[in-house]
Amino acid sequence: MIIEINSIQIPILSSGRGWVAVDKPAGMSVHNAPGKDLCSLVSQGILQQAELLDQIGIHPPGAESGIDVNPVHRLDSETSGVILLATDPEIFRFFSQQFNDRAVQKIYVALVHGRLESPQNGDAWGMWEWPLAKTAGGRTHPQGSGSRQPSRTKYRVMDHSAHYTLVMIELLTGRTHQIRRHAKLAGHPVVGDARYGSDRAIKFLKDHCGFERLALHAQALTLHLPGEKEPTTIETLQIPDPIRLLFENDRVVDAPSPV
Repeated sequence: MIIEINSIQIPILSSGRGWVAVDKPAGMSVHNAPGKDLCSLVSQGILQQAELLDQIGIHPPGAESGIDVNPVHRLDSETSGVILLATDPEIFRFFSQQFNDRAVQKIYVALVHGRLESPQNGDAWGMWEWPLAKTAGGRTHPQGSGSRQPSRTKYRVMDHSAHYTLVMIELLTGRTHQIRRHAKLAGHPVVGDARYGSDRAIKFLKDHCGFERLALHAQALTLHLPGEKEPTTIETLQIPDPIRLLFENDRVVDAPSPV
């Protein structure tokens, strides 16, 4: 099922009474641009889908003035992928508690610059543990200013191309821009990251590859749904085409250097 508003398509990944999970497009704010952000568009789109209205448990005419849609967790505007939205206050609290208790598994896929190697300890998963300040940093100071908090990001190398590494990431803590800051500190900034990457790489990607987004995608959430005893995984069907194609095209031996 897809919500389409003003030629913008937002895939519905799953839904239930009081909630809906969608695949957020890259470059879209979740709730900071009334009328244009994700929550506004999903609110409009739900009203156009009788089946979705029924699944969520909203029935006109009570919804004629709009549907109150609220994000249960954060996702940067530059990042695409799974985000959980609530339309009912009680359901919002139910899911929020799981995020607060760190009982939700959050899996991302990222394309990073350079050849990131797997850990040497025999474990497929490595760990980035640089402490990060609450406020976001920048390319010259990604850890940020002020008091720093423990921050943990698991990563697993999936594949390499000529100039990039495809990485699976599990976010264990939730600092602002955590994956992007840790990737920068590791010496492998996320491809297309205008804040923590280099201006030269951003220009190259735009001019030579037509690539103008952040190569970071929220692939899956695993959590408990209301009334369910076992956890459920909500995931997107595939890596977004711009990221996938950039990676596949970079497998060509004579591909030009992006930096």
